[in-house]
Amino acid sequence: MPRTGPDSAMTQTPPDADTRRAIPPVICYPNNTLPRPDLMLYRAAREWAEKVDEVLVPPREAACFRVGAGQFLRITSIDGPQVGDLNLWNAADLSERFYSGKTRALHGTHVTAGERLWSSFPHLRPMATIITDTLGWYGIDEHGGSVHDVIGTRCDPYTGNLLSGVQYHHCCHSNLTRALADEMGVPLVEAEPHVHDVLNVFMCTGFTRDTGQYFMKASPVRPGDHLEFFAEIDLLGALSACPGGDCSAEHTSDAASCYPLLVEVFAPKAGTLEGWQAPDVNGYDRSHGR
Repeated sequence: MPRTGPDSAMTQTPPDADTRRAIPPVICYPNNTLPRPDLMLYRAAREWAEKVDEVLVPPREAACFRVGAGQFLRITSIDGPQVGDLNLWNAADLSERFYSGKTRALHGTHVTAGERLWSSFPHLRPMATIITDTLGWYGIDEHGGSVHDVIGTRCDPYTGNLLSGVQYHHCCHSNLTRALADEMGVPLVEAEPHVHDVLNVFMCTGFTRDTGQYFMKASPVRPGDHLEFFAEIDLLGALSACPGGDCSAEHTSDAASCYPLLVEVFAPKAGTLEGWQAPDVNGYDRSHGR
Protein backbone atom coordinates (compact mmCIF):
# COMPACT_ATOMS: atom_id res chain seq x y z
CA MET A 1 0.00 0.00 0.00
CA PRO A 2 1.41 3.44 -0.91
CA ARG A 3 2.43 5.59 2.03
CA THR A 4 0.34 8.66 2.79
CA GLY A 5 1.08 11.74 4.84
CA PRO A 6 3.77 14.41 4.69
CA ASP A 7 6.57 11.98 3.74
CA SER A 8 4.72 10.14 0.98
CA ALA A 9 5.98 12.36 -1.84
CA MET A 10 9.57 11.60 -0.86
CA THR A 11 9.09 7.83 -0.79
CA GLN A 12 7.53 7.44 -4.24
CA THR A 13 9.85 6.99 -7.21
CA PRO A 14 9.20 9.73 -9.80
CA PRO A 15 8.85 8.76 -13.47
CA ASP A 16 12.11 10.54 -14.37
CA ALA A 17 14.16 8.90 -11.58
CA ASP A 18 16.59 7.23 -13.97
CA THR A 19 17.19 10.48 -15.80
CA ARG A 20 17.93 12.31 -12.57
CA ARG A 21 20.33 9.59 -11.41
CA ALA A 22 22.14 9.61 -14.76
CA ILE A 23 23.27 13.22 -14.40
CA PRO A 24 27.09 13.10 -14.43
CA PRO A 25 29.01 14.20 -11.34
CA VAL A 26 31.06 17.38 -11.14
CA ILE A 27 34.32 17.48 -9.18
CA CYS A 28 33.82 20.04 -6.40
CA TYR A 29 37.45 21.15 -6.15
CA PRO A 30 39.41 20.55 -9.37
CA ASN A 31 43.00 20.34 -8.12
CA ASN A 32 44.92 20.92 -11.33
CA THR A 33 45.82 24.45 -10.16
CA LEU A 34 47.27 23.35 -6.81
CA PRO A 35 50.98 24.13 -6.42
CA ARG A 36 52.84 20.95 -7.31
CA PRO A 37 55.47 19.57 -4.95
CA ASP A 38 58.91 19.02 -6.40
CA LEU A 39 59.07 15.28 -5.71
CA MET A 40 62.33 14.88 -7.58
CA LEU A 41 63.98 17.46 -5.32
CA TYR A 42 62.51 15.93 -2.16
CA ARG A 43 63.47 12.39 -3.08
CA ALA A 44 66.99 13.38 -4.06
CA ALA A 45 67.44 15.14 -0.73
CA ARG A 46 65.99 12.16 1.11
CA GLU A 47 68.54 9.81 -0.45
CA TRP A 48 71.38 11.50 1.46
CA ALA A 49 69.44 12.43 4.61
CA GLU A 50 70.64 11.15 7.99
CA LYS A 51 68.46 9.85 10.80
CA VAL A 52 68.27 12.28 13.69
CA ASP A 53 65.50 10.79 15.84
CA GLU A 54 63.23 7.80 16.27
CA VAL A 55 60.23 7.01 18.44
CA LEU A 56 58.71 3.58 18.99
CA VAL A 57 54.94 3.78 19.44
CA PRO A 58 53.78 0.87 21.64
CA PRO A 59 50.68 -1.16 20.78
CA ARG A 60 47.44 0.51 21.95
CA GLU A 61 49.36 3.63 22.91
CA ALA A 62 50.45 6.90 21.27
CA ALA A 63 53.62 8.95 21.23
CA CYS A 64 54.62 12.44 20.11
CA PHE A 65 57.53 13.48 17.91
CA ARG A 66 58.87 16.62 16.26
CA VAL A 67 59.95 17.16 12.67
CA GLY A 68 61.63 20.34 11.50
CA ALA A 69 60.67 22.08 8.28
CA GLY A 70 62.66 20.49 5.48
CA GLN A 71 63.11 17.20 7.32
CA PHE A 72 61.60 13.81 6.53
CA LEU A 73 59.22 11.65 8.56
CA ARG A 74 58.86 7.91 8.07
CA ILE A 75 56.19 5.71 9.69
CA THR A 76 56.91 1.98 9.45
CA SER A 77 54.94 -1.11 10.38
CA ILE A 78 57.12 -3.51 12.37
CA ASP A 79 56.58 -6.95 13.92
CA GLY A 80 53.07 -7.35 12.49
CA PRO A 81 50.28 -5.63 10.52
CA GLN A 82 49.22 -2.46 12.33
CA VAL A 83 47.39 0.76 11.47
CA GLY A 84 47.97 4.14 13.07
CA ASP A 85 46.09 7.38 13.66
CA LEU A 86 48.15 10.49 12.91
CA ASN A 87 47.71 14.06 14.20
CA LEU A 88 49.90 16.94 13.05
CA TRP A 89 50.23 20.48 14.38
CA ASN A 90 52.33 23.51 13.61
CA ALA A 91 54.98 23.05 16.29
CA ALA A 92 54.85 26.76 17.17
CA ASP A 93 51.06 27.18 17.05
CA LEU A 94 48.72 24.29 17.83
CA SER A 95 45.76 26.19 16.39
CA GLU A 96 47.18 25.32 12.97
CA ARG A 97 46.59 21.62 12.60
CA PHE A 98 45.95 18.94 10.00
CA TYR A 99 42.62 19.43 8.25
CA SER A 100 41.49 16.00 7.10
CA GLY A 101 38.22 17.26 5.59
CA LYS A 102 39.88 19.74 3.25
CA THR A 103 42.63 17.26 2.42
CA ARG A 104 39.86 14.83 1.45
CA ALA A 105 38.10 17.48 -0.64
CA LEU A 106 41.30 18.35 -2.50
CA HIS A 107 42.79 14.89 -3.01
CA GLY A 108 40.09 12.28 -2.36
CA THR A 109 39.16 9.86 0.39
CA HIS A 110 42.63 8.27 0.53
CA VAL A 111 46.06 9.81 -0.01
CA THR A 112 49.30 8.55 -1.49
CA ALA A 113 52.67 9.72 -2.85
CA GLY A 114 52.60 13.18 -4.43
CA GLU A 115 49.65 14.35 -2.34
CA ARG A 116 49.69 16.64 0.65
CA LEU A 117 48.28 17.04 4.14
CA TRP A 118 46.72 20.51 4.41
CA SER A 119 46.32 22.67 7.50
CA SER A 120 43.25 24.24 9.05
CA PHE A 121 41.74 27.67 8.40
CA PRO A 122 42.87 30.40 8.21
CA HIS A 123 46.26 28.96 7.26
CA LEU A 124 45.27 26.35 4.64
CA ARG A 125 48.75 25.45 3.42
CA PRO A 126 50.67 22.20 2.96
CA MET A 127 51.95 20.80 6.25
CA ALA A 128 53.53 17.68 4.79
CA THR A 129 53.94 16.04 1.39
CA ILE A 130 53.84 12.27 0.95
CA ILE A 131 56.95 11.24 -0.97
CA THR A 132 56.92 7.43 -0.56
CA ASP A 133 54.07 4.95 -0.10
CA THR A 134 54.97 1.26 -0.22
CA LEU A 135 51.25 0.44 -0.35
CA GLY A 136 50.64 2.64 -3.37
CA TRP A 137 50.17 -0.52 -5.44
CA TYR A 138 46.90 -1.34 -3.65
CA GLY A 139 44.75 1.21 -5.45
CA ILE A 140 40.99 0.77 -5.02
CA ASP A 141 39.74 -2.80 -4.55
CA GLU A 142 36.49 -4.43 -5.65
CA HIS A 143 34.75 -3.34 -2.42
CA GLY A 144 35.75 0.30 -2.87
CA GLY A 145 38.45 -0.02 -0.21
CA SER A 146 41.74 1.82 -0.31
CA VAL A 147 44.61 2.66 2.05
CA HIS A 148 45.58 5.74 4.13
CA ASP A 149 42.18 7.31 4.59
CA VAL A 150 41.12 10.82 5.51
CA ILE A 151 37.56 9.65 6.14
CA GLY A 152 37.50 8.21 9.64
CA THR A 153 37.71 10.53 12.60
CA ARG A 154 39.59 8.15 15.02
CA CYS A 155 38.19 5.60 17.46
CA ASP A 156 37.11 7.43 20.60
CA PRO A 157 35.62 6.75 24.05
CA TYR A 158 32.53 8.86 23.45
CA THR A 159 31.25 6.83 20.50
CA GLY A 160 32.16 3.63 22.35
CA ASN A 161 30.08 4.75 25.30
CA LEU A 162 27.24 5.84 23.03
CA LEU A 163 27.04 2.50 21.21
CA SER A 164 28.04 0.04 23.93
CA GLY A 165 28.04 1.85 27.27
CA VAL A 166 31.74 1.07 27.82
CA GLN A 167 34.52 3.10 29.43
CA TYR A 168 37.45 2.26 27.16
CA HIS A 169 40.58 4.39 27.49
CA HIS A 170 43.04 2.99 24.93
CA CYS A 171 41.18 4.14 21.83
CA CYS A 172 43.09 6.46 19.53
CA HIS A 173 41.45 9.67 20.74
CA SER A 174 42.41 8.97 24.34
CA ASN A 175 45.86 7.74 23.32
CA LEU A 176 46.53 10.95 21.40
CA THR A 177 45.17 13.05 24.27
CA ARG A 178 47.49 11.43 26.81
CA ALA A 179 50.50 11.71 24.50
CA LEU A 180 49.91 15.39 23.75
CA ALA A 181 49.28 16.20 27.42
CA ASP A 182 52.60 14.56 28.34
CA GLU A 183 54.46 16.30 25.52
CA MET A 184 53.09 19.74 26.38
CA GLY A 185 53.10 19.28 30.15
CA VAL A 186 49.43 20.23 30.43
CA PRO A 187 46.32 18.57 31.94
CA LEU A 188 44.27 16.17 29.82
CA VAL A 189 41.37 18.65 29.65
CA GLU A 190 43.69 21.24 28.11
CA ALA A 191 45.24 18.83 25.63
CA GLU A 192 42.05 17.13 24.43
CA PRO A 193 40.61 20.05 22.38
CA HIS A 194 43.74 20.01 20.22
CA VAL A 195 43.23 16.36 19.19
CA HIS A 196 41.63 16.29 15.76
CA ASP A 197 40.49 14.12 12.86
CA VAL A 198 43.32 11.94 11.67
CA LEU A 199 45.14 10.44 8.76
CA ASN A 200 44.49 6.72 9.18
CA VAL A 201 47.93 5.45 8.24
CA PHE A 202 47.87 1.96 6.62
CA MET A 203 44.11 1.57 7.33
CA CYS A 204 42.03 0.06 4.49
CA THR A 205 38.57 1.60 4.33
CA GLY A 206 35.74 2.72 2.11
CA PHE A 207 31.98 3.17 1.93
CA THR A 208 29.45 0.42 1.27
CA ARG A 209 27.53 0.91 -1.96
CA ASP A 210 24.17 -0.19 -0.55
CA THR A 211 24.02 1.77 2.73
CA GLY A 212 26.88 4.26 2.34
CA GLN A 213 28.38 3.16 5.65
CA TYR A 214 32.04 3.58 6.49
CA PHE A 215 33.76 0.19 6.52
CA MET A 216 37.18 -1.17 7.37
CA LYS A 217 38.87 -4.37 6.28
CA ALA A 218 42.18 -6.10 6.96
CA SER A 219 45.00 -3.75 6.05
CA PRO A 220 47.42 -5.02 3.39
CA VAL A 221 50.30 -3.60 5.47
CA ARG A 222 53.17 -5.93 6.30
CA PRO A 223 56.30 -5.39 8.38
CA GLY A 224 58.60 -3.08 6.49
CA ASP A 225 55.84 -1.17 4.73
CA HIS A 226 56.15 2.55 5.32
CA LEU A 227 54.71 5.95 4.53
CA GLU A 228 57.17 8.82 4.23
CA PHE A 229 56.57 12.56 4.34
CA PHE A 230 58.49 15.75 3.69
CA ALA A 231 57.75 18.33 6.41
CA GLU A 232 56.80 21.62 4.78
CA ILE A 233 56.68 23.45 8.15
CA ASP A 234 57.91 22.72 11.68
CA LEU A 235 55.69 19.92 12.94
CA LEU A 236 54.61 18.42 16.21
CA GLY A 237 53.08 15.03 15.55
CA ALA A 238 51.31 12.33 17.53
CA LEU A 239 50.74 8.78 16.33
CA SER A 240 48.49 6.17 17.95
CA ALA A 241 48.95 2.45 17.30
CA CYS A 242 45.25 1.67 16.99
CA PRO A 243 43.73 -0.96 19.32
CA GLY A 244 42.18 -2.50 16.20
CA GLY A 245 45.55 -3.83 15.02
CA ASP A 246 45.11 -4.32 11.27
CA CYS A 247 41.37 -3.53 11.63
CA SER A 248 40.31 -6.88 10.18
CA ALA A 249 37.64 -7.49 12.83
CA GLU A 250 37.00 -4.69 15.32
CA HIS A 251 38.53 -1.67 16.96
CA THR A 252 38.26 -0.03 20.37
CA SER A 253 38.86 -3.27 22.23
CA ASP A 254 41.63 -5.47 23.55
CA ALA A 255 40.67 -8.41 21.32
CA ALA A 256 42.81 -7.60 18.28
CA SER A 257 46.48 -8.48 17.91
CA CYS A 258 48.39 -5.18 17.99
CA TYR A 259 51.96 -4.25 17.15
CA PRO A 260 54.23 -1.22 17.53
CA LEU A 261 54.84 1.42 14.89
CA LEU A 262 58.22 3.03 14.27
CA VAL A 263 58.56 6.77 13.68
CA GLU A 264 61.86 8.01 12.24
CA VAL A 265 63.01 11.54 11.44
CA PHE A 266 65.71 12.28 8.85
CA ALA A 267 67.55 15.55 8.25
CA PRO A 268 68.79 16.43 4.75
CA LYS A 269 72.40 17.35 4.08
CA ALA A 270 73.19 21.00 3.50
CA GLY A 271 72.52 22.18 -0.02
CA THR A 272 70.30 19.27 -1.07
CA LEU A 273 67.08 21.32 -0.86
CA GLU A 274 68.31 24.34 -2.76
CA GLY A 275 65.39 26.44 -3.98
CA TRP A 276 62.86 25.04 -1.51
CA GLN A 277 61.11 27.31 0.96
CA ALA A 278 58.36 26.71 3.50
CA PRO A 279 54.89 27.61 2.17
CA ASP A 280 53.28 30.87 3.22
CA VAL A 281 49.92 30.89 4.93
CA ASN A 282 46.87 31.19 2.69
CA GLY A 283 46.54 34.49 0.84
CA TYR A 284 42.86 35.15 1.56
CA ASP A 285 42.51 38.62 3.14
CA ARG A 286 40.03 37.42 5.82
CA SER A 287 37.69 40.38 5.24
CA HIS A 288 34.71 38.01 4.72
CA GLY A 289 32.86 40.59 2.69
CA ARG A 290 32.99 43.39 5.28
